[in-house]
Amino acid sequence: MAGEAGVPFLSVTGSDFMEMFVGVGASRVRDLFQSARKMGRAIIFIDEIDSIGRKRGAGLGGGHDEREQTLNQMLAEMDGFEATEGIVMMAATNRPDILDPALLRPGRFDRQVVVPLPEADDRLQILNVHVRSKKIAADVDLPLIARGSPGMSGADLANLVNEAALFAVRSESDQIRMIHFENARDRVLMGQRRESMVMSEEERQITAYHEAGHAVCAAVLPHADPLHKVTIIPRGMALGVTMTLPEEDRHTLRRDYLDDMLVMRMGGRIAEELVFGVSSSGAADDLAGATEFARRMVREWGMSERIGPMAWRSAGQVFLGDEMMTNREYSDETARVIDEEVAEILRAQENRCREVLTKHRNGLDLVARALLEHETISGEEVGRLVELGDEGPIGDPRDIIGAALGSRSSGGTRGTATTTVASSTDLEEPDTPETWPAP
Repeated sequence: MAGEAGVPFLSVTGSDFMEMFVGVGASRVRDLFQSARKMGRAIIFIDEIDSIGRKRGAGLGGGHDEREQTLNQMLAEMDGFEATEGIVMMAATNRPDILDPALLRPGRFDRQVVVPLPEADDRLQILNVHVRSKKIAADVDLPLIARGSPGMSGADLANLVNEAALFAVRSESDQIRMIHFENARDRVLMGQRRESMVMSEEERQITAYHEAGHAVCAAVLPHADPLHKVTIIPRGMALGVTMTLPEEDRHTLRRDYLDDMLVMRMGGRIAEELVFGVSSSGAADDLAGATEFARRMVREWGMSERIGPMAWRSAGQVFLGDEMMTNREYSDETARVIDEEVAEILRAQENRCREVLTKHRNGLDLVARALLEHETISGEEVGRLVELGDEGPIGDPRDIIGAALGSRSSGGTRGTATTTVASSTDLEEPDTPETWPAP
């Protein structure tokens, strides 16, 4: 902006004003504005202004606080501007919600420009910029990569391209291919593959049925996001991952979508109960996420008949000090009703999940068996396995998996997954829990 206007600019960060000595920050603010006035016409840019522009009177220090004195001096300097001075103030922050209201009044920072995360079309253009200097193979589908990276910023997309280039170098390829982008996305979204981790056959079976439960629910539910792939390769902190990709960026969440998402999160736990008769600790993260969404459905989104069209915000950050001395917005009786409604939503979707997996039990067994044999299968392959399982009693599982996975059943590899052929005991018919070791 300074280049377009042909004026000099001064760039500082909010932390530059903060010192342990009281009054130093205010003195530096005065020096900054004096330097700008000497230039005649200038632009002042303050990065991370929330470090000095945080709300005053939040209970964390009085008027003698160094941060408040620095903010007061900045407000006084900005009030001293005249229309002929030609000084423009700009600032950036990731936390506009904690800024002092006096900073946002007309005459100060009276315009806010929100820089959101890029949409699908924006991500495609960003990817085109980052792949210009790379050797890209003909099979790379950039629109598919852009659609499969929701929530990624420009820096995330640049990192994705760099990771794909590293995978191409490791595989001694002279071009970046689609499989390299797939591996890079798996690493960015699901974490680094833990090569050194060795799982017992019992844990592999439990993990395979857990992930198969998620995958079958995602494949058959009408409002869930399309299933992309499912793997039992340990990545990050997870023993297995079921990955879905939305067809488009979501800005609002409908009730039917939320219900299907809760059913999918319950799929792993219910699958373990159906097959092994007991639950394991592997569903801890799933239950935490499901409970959080159900609570927001009741408290914030008005999706409870007993609560009705009322909403209460979630608890704010303690360090702001706003809610430290305020009372709760609802009574103890309402809190009890909220807890009951959250439990009712989770129970209802858990029962629905049990019905779905019981109906598609043959497909659940086939998907789990395919995971034990190949470790990673795609969403299309899961869909074919479920369809073949729904056609009737299954014969030889090897033939059905071979029909669904094609040439992969002969021992080929796909992506980063290494083919591991299960032992003869693992390939016994799993229709009854007795054929599997008890967890």
